[in-house]
Amino acid sequence: MIKKSVFSITLLSLPFVSSLNAFAEQSQSQIDKGDTAWMIVSTALVMLMTVPGLALFYGGLVKKKDVLNTIAMSFVSYCIVSFLWIVYGYSLSFSDDIGGIIGYLDKAFLKGVKIESLQGTIPEVLFSMFQLTFAAITVALVSGAYIERIRFSAWILFSILWMSFVYVPVAHWVWGGGFLAKMGALDFAGGTVVHVNAGIAALVGVLMLGKRKNTMLIPNNLTLVSIGTALLWFGWFGFNAGSAASSNAVAAQAFINTNTAAAVAALAWMLTEWIITKKPTVLGIASGIIAGLVAITPAAGFVNITGSVIIGAIAGVICYFSVTAMKPKLGYDDALDVFGIHGLAGIMGAILTGVFADPSVNEAGKGLLYGNAKQVLIQLAAVGVTMLYTAIMTCVIFLIIRLFMKIRVHEEDEIIGLDSSAHGEKAYNL
Repeated sequence: MIKKSVFSITLLSLPFVSSLNAFAEQSQSQIDKGDTAWMIVSTALVMLMTVPGLALFYGGLVKKKDVLNTIAMSFVSYCIVSFLWIVYGYSLSFSDDIGGIIGYLDKAFLKGVKIESLQGTIPEVLFSMFQLTFAAITVALVSGAYIERIRFSAWILFSILWMSFVYVPVAHWVWGGGFLAKMGALDFAGGTVVHVNAGIAALVGVLMLGKRKNTMLIPNNLTLVSIGTALLWFGWFGFNAGSAASSNAVAAQAFINTNTAAAVAALAWMLTEWIITKKPTVLGIASGIIAGLVAITPAAGFVNITGSVIIGAIAGVICYFSVTAMKPKLGYDDALDVFGIHGLAGIMGAILTGVFADPSVNEAGKGLLYGNAKQVLIQLAAVGVTMLYTAIMTCVIFLIIRLFMKIRVHEEDEIIGLDSSAHGEKAYNL
């Protein structure tokens, strides 16, 4: 009798269990409101990094006669990428893979990306917008190396070509299922895709552009630099923690790692400068903050707090010497030290991710200190491939632009300043 009752109850419960299973499966494919809210905020934070963050940071560093031109380069980069990313950038970066190299155009103009389309637990259109902000700031970062000498029209053409033929393929290789992703390369938030990419483009570009007439770095307004630095630091929480694409523990770890590395790098730069020059400068502290933020970017969601401290400390010291010793010795005119800070800190951070990646923080990453020496080799390969490709393509892009227009401004325009000669405006009407 008892067996019959149990059997009857089991039969009666089957529809209920089936409905629970169906509900669970449906829930897994539904939008997560918490994740979506966090990613909307993160996307806005990353946008803030380009305009006004980077625009003010770069604008305060240049000579007062070139402030508006420098700011305009960041603004126009963001506008160009915002349009082209929707047209084809997102599709080529994040649609199905073609031979590990590039995506298809099946999502051009966001075709097929419907309101109900999901990327994980968030709307795909939001994921696309988040990635758009990464592409925009990468292009804008390069401008800091070229300022005070490149024609505004040449910069616009460079932005279009470089985003299309450099950023988009590299983003696909690492984040879109391309060959570096399949190799197992770790890049949580853009050490390779953003900073190595931008840094190498900066170095190659300045070598092709040649030196400015006056290569001295004379910041016109360190208050603007400080405000820009603060906005970049603030926005970087969305940049790194948002790259978890979810409101979870990994995002929280990336958040604290980001803050810690930036603070430690700033202290390391300040103390190094203080010992050598006997004066701790505001510009040095700001530069150290940026170096730490860059270095922790590829590692943010993979390393523990100890790893973030070590990465930040190394970044502060190495980037100080790259700017004060290496650049003068080699003689290249990287105006705002895009290669010396973003390039070198990005390279260093990407490699050290292979050392400090802690599987207890993120099971997707296991580095040298946790028994996986191979990860360091993978990171080296990813960095090397990116550097080589970016260097060649940036050179080719400059040669293509030269077929259509002069890249450098006239000497008299450079002396007058690009605010007046290119835009007919002045930053300070005092």
